[in-house]
Amino acid sequence: MTDTFDADAVREVLGDGPVLVLTGAGISTDSGIPDYRGPDSPPRTPMTYQQFVGDAAFRRHYWARNHVGWRHVHRTRPNDGHRALASLEAAGVVSAVVTQNVDALHQAAGSRRVVDLHGRYDRVVCLGCGEVIPRAALAERLTALNPDFADEVDDVEVAPDADAVLASTEGFRPADCASCGGMLKPDIVYFGENVPKERVLRCHRLVEEASALLVAGSSLTVLSGRRFVKSAAGQGKPVVIVNRGATRGDAMAALTVDGGCSQVLTALARSYGAAAPAPVSGKITPVP
Repeated sequence: MTDTFDADAVREVLGDGPVLVLTGAGISTDSGIPDYRGPDSPPRTPMTYQQFVGDAAFRRHYWARNHVGWRHVHRTRPNDGHRALASLEAAGVVSAVVTQNVDALHQAAGSRRVVDLHGRYDRVVCLGCGEVIPRAALAERLTALNPDFADEVDDVEVAPDADAVLASTEGFRPADCASCGGMLKPDIVYFGENVPKERVLRCHRLVEEASALLVAGSSLTVLSGRRFVKSAAGQGKPVVIVNRGATRGDAMAALTVDGGCSQVLTALARSYGAAAPAPVSGKITPVP
């Protein structure tokens, strides 16, 4: 892995585009959202899909922690790394961003073509009727059911999926679907749950359409993201990986950069002469 960063060298490997970008939790750390597997990250054991749907106590535990953690993630803002990718898209270099993150910060930074591989923290889906509602609407219901619960918790550790670490969740009352009474679940792909097939196929199409792949802030530990690196490398397309520490995709990369995403991506955007995009206003929605 390279010890120094040369933006022009990275640009030479990536070419003029279209470059597909795959991002992970490491791009959002400068926004105050911790990652799962960074060099300084504490060990975490995320809840599995099977635990969530199979045990009411697990669901209560999750929703209590999420009720606290959601407010923290909801207040976060894009950082220079997010903005650099948005500017590269506006300049016609980046064709799309496939993100393993659920924080919606790419859209907030101005990226227009984003695939939320693992879903989004700001939406909730009913496993009974399939209705999708904003997380903000559920927050109002949870607050009504649990007055002052979140206000009594300060200075908590929050995971990338808005899961806050709480000493106790006893007595917390989750909410059911207001339409059918069914089980509500964050619109996030849990561990033990598959990414929807059509979403995976869409990402493979983006790999095929791209001339190169740039990975930013992912250890590529999870196969759901690593398979696109394998696909790009298998097609003979150059792969550049920017991450703090080694990744499971390094052997497939044409170039690796050991560094923070904000600094590296900002320098890369400057190398391409990409100007910062205009601020995003109004409702942020995912691109089909």
